[in-house]
Amino acid sequence: MTSESTPEPAELGGDPPCWAHLFEDGEHDGSEVPPVCDDVLADLVRGLADAVLIADAAGRIVFWNDAAERLFGWPADEAVGQSLEMIIPERLRGRHWDGWQRVVASGETKYGTTLLEVPALHRDGRQLSIAFTVSLLTAPDGDGAVTAVAAVLRDDTERWRQRREQRDEIARLRAELEAATAGDAAP
Repeated sequence: MTSESTPEPAELGGDPPCWAHLFEDGEHDGSEVPPVCDDVLADLVRGLADAVLIADAAGRIVFWNDAAERLFGWPADEAVGQSLEMIIPERLRGRHWDGWQRVVASGETKYGTTLLEVPALHRDGRQLSIAFTVSLLTAPDGDGAVTAVAAVLRDDTERWRQRREQRDEIARLRAELEAATAGDAAP
């Protein structure tokens, strides 16, 4: 309890409003993030169910978590150091690099808050549909230069397939309706 009359939120059956107390060593005065926090966050990112990858400004992979291994089929020790091209279908590479260069040069992307859905490649050659957002990482000196791009990705292949089936069904039904109404209009 923080005081004798006010129980902690966790004691009332709810979650604490902030998890910062989990990172404190008891001697922390709150003026800076304790070092253990970085380790906990790194472990969190490594263990997320969503794939996380980070590529430097040139598009070379510098971080690849366990979920990225499951999604794309490449173990981290083979993916790190490689170009993002390993997961980009060849027909989309030019468009990808044009956009990449614009984002790195400008320091701006709409995909920090808007989901991007694109085809991707698995190690075995099959095509996936992935959905992701990105965060631009900048130099610590504050000049705003993009040093890397972090992406949080998930497999959207099944949902994409279902949407395609629905579009095909709607197109088929429209064609049937148009044929039926055209037949009704005939003399």
